[in-house]
Amino acid sequence: MKLGSATNFNKLGTIGIEEEYFIVDSMGMPVNTTGPLAEGSDAPGFLKNNIDHELFKFIIECRTPVSKNLKEANSALLKMREDLRSHVQNYGFELAVSGLHPAALWRELEHVGSPRYVAQLNRIQYPQHRNTTAGLHVHFGVDDAEKAIWMVNQCRPSLPLLLALSSNSPYWNGFDTGLESARALIFESLPNTGMPIEFSNMSDYLHFERLMVETNSIFDRGALWHDVRPHTENGTVEIRIMDAQTQTERSAHLLEYIYYLLSDLSERYDDGDSGESHRLEILCENKWRSLRYGYNSTFINWETSNQIDLIDLVESECQRLGTSSLRTLYDLGSGPSSQRDQYNSGGIDALCRGLII
Repeated sequence: MKLGSATNFNKLGTIGIEEEYFIVDSMGMPVNTTGPLAEGSDAPGFLKNNIDHELFKFIIECRTPVSKNLKEANSALLKMREDLRSHVQNYGFELAVSGLHPAALWRELEHVGSPRYVAQLNRIQYPQHRNTTAGLHVHFGVDDAEKAIWMVNQCRPSLPLLLALSSNSPYWNGFDTGLESARALIFESLPNTGMPIEFSNMSDYLHFERLMVETNSIFDRGALWHDVRPHTENGTVEIRIMDAQTQTERSAHLLEYIYYLLSDLSERYDDGDSGESHRLEILCENKWRSLRYGYNSTFINWETSNQIDLIDLVESECQRLGTSSLRTLYDLGSGPSSQRDQYNSGGIDALCRGLII
């Protein structure tokens, strides 16, 4: 039984990044890979111990080492992608990135045979069998367990903003879903996902974590897959709502905003800020708007009964936190628009080739 602990929250401001990638052939089509590539025993640098298969053989997850600051984290992100691309090419494959692979037909792709994933497939059935999703996760180290749960609660209103700007998965099984992040909807069909409720303190969360394991709802704490969570093993706040990003610079801008956002929340907690209570219904509605409309989203403010356009929220957050990261990201244009342009110009083949990094 694998559980976390409040004592693991003992370092502030460290950063770790996890990204999920698709292994494809030279045309950008998914391949069923096994063995040494995903084991990473011959991978360069820090990748040697930081590559894992995801549920499907054509999806792998990579992790950066723990970074001490934002500059170090950005360098690790860049090196991870460069080294992973070289590693994959050594096996005759290419690396593609998107929230969903547009041509992935889950019935024709092989699952990983590890006991962990076999148990998940048996427990969850259809929703997990089709889970070809790929995301970007950012960890921020927190030096106090009660601060961590407070930060998780207080960052939830920013999650729809992050999803709107990171949306990068309009295509699913070869067709346009009409969504900007179909990944978010597909992933949310799994248990213990989506926008989390508010927890009153860390004891409250650890009781929930333990109860879910002891009642055989999950095998270990890692199967609590909410959009943000206190990672009680790593001692971090982990934001998990984002689609995987095709362009490295997009991941870097999202990383920077999250760093500033969580640093600000940490300072506010230390200054005695009591925080606010947020209506879960409105948080979920704003998330729905993000995955449906992406860059064209408007968000509801419960307290004022007003709506705010994405660009106005971006400008407000940049000014509030003193970072231009979100505006720079916004100006790059949306991932779904880019994917649709590629599809319209050359069909599914052009789109799949365009996702190779």
